Amino acid sequence: MADLREYPREAEGSNISKIVVDRDLCIAAVSCIAIAADLWELDDENKVVVKDANCVDDETLVSSAEACPTKAIFLYDKEGTQVFPK
Repeated sequence: MADLREYPREAEGSNISKIVVDRDLCIAAVSCIAIAADLWELDDENKVVVKDANCVDDETLVSSAEACPTKAIFLYDKEGTQVFPK
């Protein structure tokens, strides 16, 4: 069973309502952090976690998820549909 961490997102005007990180897929490449350092950080297991799900706009959030080489970051819209990766 995958080690998934879910983070609700309530940023005003955002179309993305949930961020999910698959910790089994995360390899600590930190490419997501390079794009959105206020959003992401590494925990004591060198896995990415969300610091503040509401601190960046949707474009920056999607760009940071796209940068992940293992596609460990999943994004969902308000209806619960996965919007990244497609």
